[in-house]
Parts: sequence; structure tokens; C-alpha cells
Amino acid sequence: MVSEHAPHQPAAQVLVASNRGPVSYALREDGSLEAKRGGGGLVSGLSAVDDKMWVCAALGNGDREAVRRGVGEPGVRMLDIDAGTHADAYNGIANSVLWFVHHMLYQTPVEPVFDAEFRRQWASYEAYNRAFAEALAEEAGEGAAVLVQDYHLSLVPGMLRELRPDLRIGHFSHTPWAPVDYFRLLPDDIAEQLLRGILGADRAAFLTRRWSDAFIGCCTEILGGTGRTRIGVHGLGADAGFLRRRAHEADVDERMESLRAQIGPDRRTIVRVDRTELSKNIVRGLHAYRALLDEHPEWRERVVHVAFAYPSRQDLAVYREYTAEVQQVADAINKTYGTADWTPVVLHVKDDFARSLAAYRLADVALVNPIRDGMNLVAKEVPVVSDEGCALVLSREAGAYEELGEHAFTVNPYDVTATATALHEALTLPDDVRAARSERLAEAATALPPQQWFLDQLEALRRD
Repeated sequence: MVSEHAPHQPAAQVLVASNRGPVSYALREDGSLEAKRGGGGLVSGLSAVDDKMWVCAALGNGDREAVRRGVGEPGVRMLDIDAGTHADAYNGIANSVLWFVHHMLYQTPVEPVFDAEFRRQWASYEAYNRAFAEALAEEAGEGAAVLVQDYHLSLVPGMLRELRPDLRIGHFSHTPWAPVDYFRLLPDDIAEQLLRGILGADRAAFLTRRWSDAFIGCCTEILGGTGRTRIGVHGLGADAGFLRRRAHEADVDERMESLRAQIGPDRRTIVRVDRTELSKNIVRGLHAYRALLDEHPEWRERVVHVAFAYPSRQDLAVYREYTAEVQQVADAINKTYGTADWTPVVLHVKDDFARSLAAYRLADVALVNPIRDGMNLVAKEVPVVSDEGCALVLSREAGAYEELGEHAFTVNPYDVTATATALHEALTLPDDVRAARSERLAEAATALPPQQWFLDQLEALRRD
């Protein structure tokens, strides 16, 4: 049940700000509201703290209606930012500019183009960040700790510092950070504004040393240094306890039986689970699998690529086109190589967490080959859940490489031929060797589980 009025909250001592919050609302046909709980590392991590306030944006009609009706949950403040302003800030700037810069995705002969329309959208990004800063300033108790999340809210620390200089402010980047030469694709004033925004924090933190070094490099080149802001690294790990419990519930067992029927008996599995983000490199992964079947025909009818590619950001044309290409390449592989009782690629595009866990359990090889990724928790989760142990084929451009690379088959994500070779080597590992490697991967992957990850940041923010 959703209460009609969230009780008044005293000034919070720990605050988190993110675009997406821990709860969302959907309008039922009868006009009532249904609350849906979110998941992920941040939700899990924040559960370790009692006196907290989560400030987030209303993302859809249900959320906006909840705000208008005064519906909410204790400890959550949802901001009904103008829908057009949010669309400009979220799709126009955060996902179409900042994401592209940090993941180095631009086709530079034709993009980016920073024109009057970009400047109009940038003004919305500023307004969106200002709304968060003002809400945090209102909700925070004296000397409270505020942890601002990700590229959507890069300007918040600086804005909040002006409003509430008494606060301890942290900013955490969940994405990579672009090297300085690529970061300078941005207009000079915008690049400087972004850096100064984050440097409004007492502490700026990243998933890996590589990304923090890139940020320091940008600050040094453009601003002359990072000023008084401390820089930290916290490599978010998998939540082993939750994953192992959830992976053995009844609905996962049901999905496993269905997948086994699709795979067929006595076959190896190459598993990938991704959103259809441009950075995830799903199409090249499929091409590498096709190359494996070409170069090592002995694997035909003996291996299945279980590929879950869940549509993402379908309101952007480039993402719709990419999702369609994933489907087309998978269909072409199945048409070329498939037989009456063997489907080389089992592709699912409808999000289903239980089915993803079932695939994790069945994985002999996990393929994680992003062009660039802040961390990539799938690389950490599959070894934790895999029943018989799995080998990991891992892009050196994933943040997870810093912790897992020693025990993985490392690939250049652009090199399809080398990725096919790595898949072959991973598939041919003896069972005992694969299981031993999987154990080492799981140990590294769970070194900093979500609750400790969050508490470490909070402690460092209060201490520094």
C-alpha cells in the first residue's frame, strides 16, 4: 500500500542524490498508484544507514502524479522537475553528451556539434542540477554528509557548496572518466564548469584508479589542479549473499529448465547479460562468436551463445537502431549455422532478472567485452553465481579489469578475431581449472560489497 502523505522528516544527517530513486510509481487503471521498489548497488548500499534522505527525480507520469498527490515514502524526496527540462537534461545532455564523452563513443568526423540547441539544453541541465542542490540544502541537517551520484548531477556539488558551506559533500562517478584530449571535445567553458562543479565537493570518488587519474589529468590540464578536493577510489563489488540466495529461488529454477531446453543437452554455454547500451559492444561480441564458429567448426552444435540484450534508452534513435542491429546479427548467425536441433544464439530482449540469474548459473563462459565501462557488475556477478564455475572473457576497457584481469581472458574490445580466440581458449579449459579460476574471480569480485562500499565512502567523507 502507498500512503497518501509521507510523514514529516527531521533534518537528515546522510543524504543521497541521484536521478533515479529507490522507488517508482505506476498509475493503475482505477487511478490508484502502485509503488515499485528498485534495486542495484546504491539501494543495497544505502540500506546500511538509518538516518538518511534520498533525493531523486520524478521520472514518469506515475512519479509526477505521486508528487502532486503528496504520496511518498519516509526518507525519499522526489522532485517534480518540469518534464521538458528533465528531458533536455537527461537525454539531451547527460545521455547524449556526457555519456558519449566519458565512453568515447562519438563518430568525430560528424559529431559532436555544439550549437545553439546544445546551449539551450545545457541551460536545462543547469536548472535540473539547481533543483537538486536547492532540495538538498533544504533537507540537510547542520554539517550533514551529502553523497551526490553520477554524471547527471555533476554541477550539484558546486551549487550546493554555495548554498550550504557547512555540509560535507561527496560526488561519485559510476562511469569512466574521459582522458583529457577527449574531454576537451567539450566547449572550453562547459568543460571547466563540469570540473568546477564536481570540485565543489570535499571528496570526488571513482570506481577505479584509472578513472580517478583521468579526472585528475583533466583538472590539472584545464584548471591547474584539483584544489582542496580529495580524490578517492571505491570499486563496487557484487553482493554475494543476496545473489546466491536469489539465484536458488523457485522462479530461477523454472527459468533454468526453460533455458536448458533451448540450449539442448551436453552443450557449453557462452553467456552475456547487458542493456543495449552502445558502450556494451554486443554487436562485436556476436561477430566474435560467428568467427569462433567459422575458425573452430568443431564447436558447431556443441556450444550456444545465451545473449540477453535488454533494450535501453529506446527514446533515443541511435539506441533503437543499435538494438535492431543486435537482433539482425543474431538472426543472421542462426540462419547461417543453425540446424534442426541447434540454435547457435539464444537471444532474449525482455528484461527478466530471474532469467538472468538462471543464465549466470548455467554459464561455462561469461563474455563481457564493453568498449568502455565504469565497472561492469555482470563480470563480477557471473562467477559468484555460476553452478559449475565459469571462465571470464573480459575487455581491458571495463573497470572490472583492474580487479579481475589477472584471472580472466583479457581482450581488446575492438579485436573480433582475438575475442574469438579467447572464447575458444575459455571453452577448452579443463573443468577443474575453470572452477578454480572462477573461485578466484568470485573472491576478487566480492571484496567490497555494496553496503561496505557505501559506508567506506561515508566514513572517508566525514574523516577527510
